[in-house]
Amino acid sequence: MAIVLHITTQAAWDAACAAGSYRPASLAAEGFIHCSTPAQATGSADRFFPGRGDLILLVVDEARVTAMLRYEPPAPPGGAPEPRAGELFPHLHGPLALNAVLRVVPFPCDRDGRFTLPADAAG
Repeated sequence: MAIVLHITTQAAWDAACAAGSYRPASLAAEGFIHCSTPAQATGSADRFFPGRGDLILLVVDEARVTAMLRYEPPAPPGGAPEPRAGELFPHLHGPLALNAVLRVVPFPCDRDGRFTLPADAAG
């Protein structure tokens, strides 16, 4: 089973569960939901969410998503330079169906403000 990960907050996930689907602001603003592979998740978190202790990872089964999932070059917010420009990142071009989420895993930073991938998020 192939999985992708999405970094969010428990509050955003709770709101999605109440609404029946997950539609973060990036979907309206950029046309897709930013995701990462397990190998990319800590780099994304370290770059865009340093020091955040309130994050979770949505572990998403690629086979269960109903929207188009494409592996594309990074699309950093605001056109910021991207040090991982040679990589392809999973982008979900539509809302995330709740039943595609296999697990919700806490993803707090360590004392230095950096992230380590939890074992139950790796697949």
